[in-house]
Amino acid sequence: MLMYTVRRLVAAVLILFAATFLVYVLVTYAGDPLQEFRENPSPTAQSQMLAREKALHLDVPLIPRYFMWLGGALGCLNPLGTTCDLGTTFQGQAVTDALKGAIAQTLTLITAATILAIIIGVALGVVAALRQYSTLDYGITFLAFVCYSLPSFWIAVLLKQYGAIGFNNFLRNPTIGVASAAAVGLVAGIIWFLASYGRMRTRVLLGLFGFALTFAILIFLSVTRWFARPSLGLPLIAILGVLTAVAFTFLLAGLRNRTALYAGIASVVVGLALYFPIQPLLNRATWLMMLLLGILTLLIGAGIGWVVGRLRRTYDLGQSVKVAMWTAFIVAGLTVLDRFMQSWPAYMRDGRISGRPIATANSATPGMDGNFWITGIDSYTHLILPTIALTLLALASYSRYSRASMLEIMSQDYIRTARAKGVSERSVVVKHAFRNALIPLATLVAFDIGGIIGGAVITEKVFGFSGMGNLFNDSLGQLDIYPIMGFFLITGITAMVFNLVADLLYSVLDPRVRVKA
Repeated sequence: MLMYTVRRLVAAVLILFAATFLVYVLVTYAGDPLQEFRENPSPTAQSQMLAREKALHLDVPLIPRYFMWLGGALGCLNPLGTTCDLGTTFQGQAVTDALKGAIAQTLTLITAATILAIIIGVALGVVAALRQYSTLDYGITFLAFVCYSLPSFWIAVLLKQYGAIGFNNFLRNPTIGVASAAAVGLVAGIIWFLASYGRMRTRVLLGLFGFALTFAILIFLSVTRWFARPSLGLPLIAILGVLTAVAFTFLLAGLRNRTALYAGIASVVVGLALYFPIQPLLNRATWLMMLLLGILTLLIGAGIGWVVGRLRRTYDLGQSVKVAMWTAFIVAGLTVLDRFMQSWPAYMRDGRISGRPIATANSATPGMDGNFWITGIDSYTHLILPTIALTLLALASYSRYSRASMLEIMSQDYIRTARAKGVSERSVVVKHAFRNALIPLATLVAFDIGGIIGGAVITEKVFGFSGMGNLFNDSLGQLDIYPIMGFFLITGITAMVFNLVADLLYSVLDPRVRVKA
């Protein structure tokens, strides 16, 4: 394994060296970076041209000039080095400074969208595979291809029109009419009907239940004007927490494992008991504090699972620990979400917001000051629309790949053997099929995560994010070579690192796979 990793790293360095040299040559011969000064009759044009020529080292031959840039780049790759020089932009800004700001914007914009696309896409693909050739399967396939075929700029414009302008107008008088609630409830009922299985009578009853539940929730939100003063509160956190405990128990242990279920419910009870005592601490929240509280929550959840498992004298403490740990984490997340909601009215009253919180451009409201919760809401409201756009675009590939992989695994002999031996369907799907179905997806996910740093040019342009994609597009249009090379260096390194991670991940997902030197 070690020798294989070393060989791959050496090969990656050589590939990166050749690729950067090729890109440097292509950009150099793509045009004249001094053309604007040659055509400028201004008396100062000559001095400006000489200054840019000196800044870009255009008086040095091509190959020595490339190695000058490479020497500065190697300083960036050396963790013990003190110098990192990737050149300067046409505006005189250091490329390293431009990249720092662009990377922060890109990671903020795309990370959440990629995570959501992976989770939702894989889940939809698995469901479609388990319900092959059903109406639900056809519906998921249709929606996936629709999202995949839509132009990104068109989705972004629709979201700005209806997700921002339309929703902001709705917030002026956040009431939902009976007809609108009935229409949304009808759509929800159809989804419940399609997602259910069994006898037709059971499916119809579930569809009616979905319609009635959705209709009742919308009417309740309208009557209580929940959208003006949103909150979760202890009752809703308790309900969602118990549902989370049941879901994690089903996925990780099976509902027959009462110990794991009791451990999850115990985590919910502890979380509810800490709701009021932790509020004063949350009033002074910082990002570091939230990170530490998240780690502490996982540790407390693991402790609850261990204690419950020991009290019930179970031999498999691992399942109880995992269910309690992740249930505690979700309950803590709901508590944090509730705290954000408590700050929503104050955010809406801010003069810079003017009652229209869903933003259509930029990554933050200019001049917005406030505590952790106000600035957090401001960041999230700016991220909602671009995150939805990028999630919809990436959803199709994950759902289709996961469906195909799951169908292939479910037809294998060892799956039929497990069923013949009486293994429960949950164990067959979760423990045997799903783990192996992830192996082909490892490459796709690794490359997509590696591509995060490259940014999304069109989405960044529409929503006004100055990220990596926008930086590359603007630099290419101006033939500004050093930002282009900095962009290519970072994206190339990221892609190759995650390519190596994908190869090594195979041996983790499947013990039969071993990477040999």
